[in-house]
Amino acid sequence: MRPIIPALAGIDAALGARLPVVNAPQPARMSQRPAEVDLRVSVGSLQLKNPIIAASGTFGYGVEFAPLVDLSGLGAIVVKGLSIQPMEGAPAPRICETSSGMVNAIGLQNIGVRAFVAEKLPELCRLKATVVANVFGCTIADYVEVIRILEDAEGVAAYELNISCPNVEHGGAEFGVDPVLTAEVVRAARNAAKRPLWVKLSPNVNRIGLTAQSAESSGADALVIANTYPALCIDAHNRRSRLGSTTGGLSGPAIKPITMRLVYEAAKVIKIPIIGLGGIESPDDVAEYMLAGATAVQVGTAHFVDPRATERLVGGLERWCKDNRAPEISKLRGSIEVAGTGSR
Repeated sequence: MRPIIPALAGIDAALGARLPVVNAPQPARMSQRPAEVDLRVSVGSLQLKNPIIAASGTFGYGVEFAPLVDLSGLGAIVVKGLSIQPMEGAPAPRICETSSGMVNAIGLQNIGVRAFVAEKLPELCRLKATVVANVFGCTIADYVEVIRILEDAEGVAAYELNISCPNVEHGGAEFGVDPVLTAEVVRAARNAAKRPLWVKLSPNVNRIGLTAQSAESSGADALVIANTYPALCIDAHNRRSRLGSTTGGLSGPAIKPITMRLVYEAAKVIKIPIIGLGGIESPDDVAEYMLAGATAVQVGTAHFVDPRATERLVGGLERWCKDNRAPEISKLRGSIEVAGTGSR
């Protein structure tokens, strides 16, 4: 369709009449898509090129995905949990698909921290990946020893402390469900680590804010919220669990609204960054977590559907920001508007 104003100008010339000059309406400035988008975020002292991080346990040691994904293009990767000695993990079967998610019981299988440093870390450095080492143990001394070994290695950007592990020194309780035990293990890890320390919290608490505050006051630089939820899948035909270890951890889209509330609640009481984890599959999911208070996100179960999920999300997030007039993604953090108040 031809513009109206030029058409009138043509009639004006033909008739020899003078029509008033009318300016064509211009599109509103706020509707224009930004030409460039800044996806950078800062998780404490660690600056990431974007907020998309591959979650521990779903991305191997990173090198397995190198033929499919440009590791240097991700915000970071968190490698499989590392213990002092190698671990065989739980008996098979280890994974069970559920409605909107999956239940897993891998049993923290890993090659041990020394083998990781010798065999995997050099290749990750060559691939220019930002590496976060997930650390776990059964005792505080275990956590400290793993960190001490990693401290002597080059190429690790930060540590992620998994405190959802049984603590045999305290009758099998989890470090992450008791704020006092949380403080003890985080403080010990902080004293051993010179690099940034992220603490991965358990969702199995009544008040996530108490655990979050305990971790923050004990030296955590950031929190990862949250680990999987205890679950059970039964095969009614043989009347047995679908997993070799009977119970496991639920992850995937099913847990997203629950975990997002935990992020929102924790963000109200702490100042350090939060990394959201749970059911992230689309750019909308990323934005929602950030609006709730997260600085960055980790992508986990989506890798079992699409091994390139993280790389796809980076590109999709850039388009999302342009379409939604969000030139600096970091400014989304905590900007949710509370219903009925107009406040954030």
